[in-house]
Amino acid sequence: MRFLVVGGGAREHAIGWALAQAHAEVVVASSNTNPGLQRLAAASARVDPTDQGRVVEFARAQRVDAAVIGPEAPLAVGLADALRSAKIPTVGPGGEAARIESSKRFCRELLSRHGVPGQPKFLIPASVEEVDRAVGEFAGAPFVVKPSGLTAGKGVWVQGADFTEPKEGATYAKSLLLQGGSVLLEEKLEGEEFSQMALVTDSGIYPMPAVQDFKRAKEGNLGGNTGGMGSYSQRDHLLPFLSAQAREQALTILERTVAALRSEGLSYRGVLYGGFMLTARGPLLLEYNARFGDPEGVNVVSLYEEGDFAQLLLGVANGRVDPNLVRFRLRATVVKYVVPPGYGDRPQAGGVLEVDAPAIEDAGVHVFYGSVEEVGPGRVRLSNSRGIALTAEASAIHEAGTRVEAALKFVKGAYYVRHDIGTKEDLARRTEHIRQLLAPGAKPSPLPLSVAPPNAPPSSSASPEEMIG
Repeated sequence: MRFLVVGGGAREHAIGWALAQAHAEVVVASSNTNPGLQRLAAASARVDPTDQGRVVEFARAQRVDAAVIGPEAPLAVGLADALRSAKIPTVGPGGEAARIESSKRFCRELLSRHGVPGQPKFLIPASVEEVDRAVGEFAGAPFVVKPSGLTAGKGVWVQGADFTEPKEGATYAKSLLLQGGSVLLEEKLEGEEFSQMALVTDSGIYPMPAVQDFKRAKEGNLGGNTGGMGSYSQRDHLLPFLSAQAREQALTILERTVAALRSEGLSYRGVLYGGFMLTARGPLLLEYNARFGDPEGVNVVSLYEEGDFAQLLLGVANGRVDPNLVRFRLRATVVKYVVPPGYGDRPQAGGVLEVDAPAIEDAGVHVFYGSVEEVGPGRVRLSNSRGIALTAEASAIHEAGTRVEAALKFVKGAYYVRHDIGTKEDLARRTEHIRQLLAPGAKPSPLPLSVAPPNAPPSSSASPEEMIG
């Protein structure tokens, strides 16, 4: 089987690696040359992934059996539609359905029309004049400003983190409108974020392990928003603070969303990623992505049982999956990104790292390359984006995090890593945060529960403390 992988980041390296583990041939279309993908690919093309004509031409020339699209931008412009028109089955929604990510306005209005649960309060001012009135409707409660379009995870402003006074948020919202964009104001939610991804086919949805991502650049969740500094997953596919019931509520929201898309004539074959906040009211939806997350996709792809990943993705692309192929190991994972100094604010691009990848792999840690340029044997140059995703698995989150930390000794040069990802201390703090939110006296609003999917992993009898390590 021959698969086209579109994109050149660590997520795509992980996808290509998993396909190669399943003995599929991999060809790559990307605007950059990823050293990891380059080594495992049978062929590659340096091409803008949003250039539909060139990508389709390359795919046809390579006689691929199917394609998987990694980044959001090519999905937004309809690359999946173009590939399907060329009779190439593709993992990724068409451009209209991909608006679930590329237009936050479309997403909120769709879910509101169909009564999908788990939505926070939101307002969509149509003009600069309406912004102040919308801000006033929050009556002093903190709010969030979200550009409607794609921002690579970096355009959202949160009161208390990115701005202090309501008028500052209003000024930012007005600036977005003046630039010709659309903007949403949403209530600021208190709780813990988690990511729940699912494979979506014509025959239903198939959940993957829940993951928690770390968006802020600095330890302690300080600094600017980033594409994601790292992430972790727990061995029972829940999280230390996420119960099986809360996860089922999130899956209900995903199921209802897919039903809403289909009721409006929008087919969806690909990955639907729900970014949720677990609150005292239950899981509430922050946003959707229409593809594997980065880094969250690295966590789940690295957990796939070896051998059938190509068949699994081919089934998604063709619209029907054998449930027996949806197999993710019951192991914990931690991903930590090596990034240039100053990333999240003023990244210092151009630094060269010496990376002893064989030694890292021998230590039980995967090396997935992101936005780096290979400049010699074992040497890569950092750009102004995320460089290397170091990924480990273990029986407990803390153990996986410790393995990644130990592997950092094989990376020499100037870089930054969030060391607090996957530590016992951080996990305990998050668990206590949710315990307090759900303490007696809090009255979360229950959401309707769905029936557990047939492929859902069994609930573990281990305590959160045991899962942490």
